[in-house]
Amino acid sequence: MKSINLLYKCNRWYLLALLIPILCACQPNSSTPIKRWQHSVDGAYAANISNNAQYSAVSSIHHGISLWDLENNALKYNWYQAQNNADNLVLAIDISNDNQFVLTASRKNFALWNIGNGESQGYWQVRDSTIRDIALSNNGEHILIGKSNGTVVHVTIDSGRRLEFLGHNEKVNSVDMLPNGRIALSGGNDFVAYVWDTLSGQVVYRFNHPSRVINVALDTKGRYAFTADSKKDANIWDLTTGKLISQLQYTNRQEVFSSVQFSDDGTLLLTGAPSRKISLWDIKTGERTKSWHVTPKDNIRPSGAVVYSIAFRDNNHIISESSSGYAELWKIN
Repeated sequence: MKSINLLYKCNRWYLLALLIPILCACQPNSSTPIKRWQHSVDGAYAANISNNAQYSAVSSIHHGISLWDLENNALKYNWYQAQNNADNLVLAIDISNDNQFVLTASRKNFALWNIGNGESQGYWQVRDSTIRDIALSNNGEHILIGKSNGTVVHVTIDSGRRLEFLGHNEKVNSVDMLPNGRIALSGGNDFVAYVWDTLSGQVVYRFNHPSRVINVALDTKGRYAFTADSKKDANIWDLTTGKLISQLQYTNRQEVFSSVQFSDDGTLLLTGAPSRKISLWDIKTGERTKSWHVTPKDNIRPSGAVVYSIAFRDNNHIISESSSGYAELWKIN
């Protein structure tokens, strides 16, 4: 699934990336990736790996938006989207589950790109608020936009149909959508995550949290939902019943997540964090089975990196993209 990296989030992730190495200095990083590729010279603003780990889209100051073929580590396209001030920095990216389109967004605008021919499909501006997070359906048909005014907008590109979800009463921090665009998940500063129908706008499930919901994700096969807050709760829900399956188990007082991915077989959850940490979890029990730490950005003290996106490459490998500008390949077993 996508990564969550808008301006306010980016600042928060950056501060956490600096603070967490100090707080966790007693836990040195001993993990080493199998391979490492540099995808941006001076670090990245945002990145998203496709669900099947075929492509990665990276936003950076020197390269604009770069689309990489991860199977060959080959640059496929460089797309231009103006990044000349804080409002224009591309800080959110999502690749459609069918690998046909890429959605990119800054605080004020968003653009849709065709992976097949490399052309732009459109460029739009948001006037009444700022963009906090985005999601994209298959075929580039539907776009989901979480906004700072508490609304979530579902847009059908061809028809221009626009539906506003008004369930949240504070800033929306994270959104996701099933590949067909029919079910959305959103979480915000009001301590609530909602699963809702994008045709009617009706709430399907309401998940309450003890603090701000900062990360949400849907399993692409419609089996699970993930919601995590800023303090202590990270939950996996049954999307067919709305019942809690498990809560992630960790000994730290809190963990914050910047990216999430469900495995195809529905047994594992992969998370990335602003602390450089990648974790593998058992969905049924919520137990952490393994963890790694991505490479920090050079010449930064204390060293840190935000894990923008992770994906299962196959049954025994995962791949990550981080703010350090590196894609890295890791072995599960």
